Amino acid sequence: MSDQHSDLHPYTQVLTRGFDPRLSVGSARPAVFRSSTYVFSSPEAAERAFDLTAGRGHLEPGEKPELIYSRFNHPNAEILEDQVVPLEARAQEALVFNSGMAAIMTALLTFARPGQSIIYTIPIYGGTQHLIDDFLSTLNITGIPVPAGHTDELDEPIRAAKNLAVVLIETPANPTIVMTNIRKAADAAAARDPKPVVMVDNTLLGPIFQHPLMRGADLCLYSATKYLSGFSDLIAGVAIARDPNLIAQMRAKRNLFGNILQPDECWMLDGRLPTVTLRMNRSSKNAERIAIQLAKHPKIARVYYPTLFTDPEQIEIAHEQCDFPGGMLSLDLHGGKKAAFEFLRHLHIARNAVSLGGVETLVCHPKTTTHSGFTEEECAQAGVTDGLVRISVGIEDWHDLLTDFEQALDLI
Repeated sequence: MSDQHSDLHPYTQVLTRGFDPRLSVGSARPAVFRSSTYVFSSPEAAERAFDLTAGRGHLEPGEKPELIYSRFNHPNAEILEDQVVPLEARAQEALVFNSGMAAIMTALLTFARPGQSIIYTIPIYGGTQHLIDDFLSTLNITGIPVPAGHTDELDEPIRAAKNLAVVLIETPANPTIVMTNIRKAADAAAARDPKPVVMVDNTLLGPIFQHPLMRGADLCLYSATKYLSGFSDLIAGVAIARDPNLIAQMRAKRNLFGNILQPDECWMLDGRLPTVTLRMNRSSKNAERIAIQLAKHPKIARVYYPTLFTDPEQIEIAHEQCDFPGGMLSLDLHGGKKAAFEFLRHLHIARNAVSLGGVETLVCHPKTTTHSGFTEEECAQAGVTDGLVRISVGIEDWHDLLTDFEQALDLI
């Protein structure tokens, strides 16, 4: 089905490729296939399926192997993986996981070996940093943190790191919205032999507003829980690549780990892909209007948002790398933690919760929640202050949200 639709625009492909109604009793949209095991058409087909799954063979052009067992693959995963590909520019194949952390873990364990190193930008999602520092370090895989946003400070470690296997960039950074130049990092990685795999956590702006594969990255990683799903009711992860061989290597690890996304969640997520653009556009427009207004409030020391950048390098990266500024912003409040907690306590529409990318507006205090495992030194390096509040702006009317934020600020 994919080849038949390759000449269509992405937002058409997401509704047409990867699904044949004839295989679902004529259903206009995919059904849910809740099956753990599948019947082979012949012993030869079973042998071929196992050879391909184990990596003992390679797919022939046009070949479609039979399904074996839902830990390896199932119809809903195949449909979702095919339909998410056109949303990420230059992508060829995708792989779905039962969480964003499962996607990140599988990617790192696929391409990094004991004795090798991983460069990663900071700040980064707290779970990712702990995975590298507290778990991968026990496997003799060295994590090298590098401040996000400073291209020269990232370029030199990429060139100098010993046995470098992976460059992992989160841009914009969570929660300070600092941006890193993907193209320059990819160019520095390409100058090495062997070349490390360049991965971008594209959760905050992708796949609609930022396109890492077009800028030299090898792999895009997502917490699909966020914007791809958008309703705060399922957990999922996605990995998308230009090179199908990278996905094939990760698929082998996913088969081993058993962290594939289950059929019901695949079905739910697939049904939301056609509206990702609509939801993200509304969220971005809301966030930009709110950020501009809150930047004037006397209780706020600083608003972190791409259109309010003052650093020339950050302005340049945002202009060249991002189509729109997105729905995430952070506030640094005068008065530190006490002020931040008072602000959260008095919100009525926005909800005090972690996660992001939903249709509802969510607000949290990173230092005591998502980044609470950081040391004071790590918080200082990442710019996670006592007064920092992260806001994921939803699709409500922006006037109502602004009024809610302003009344909560006035009560500090």
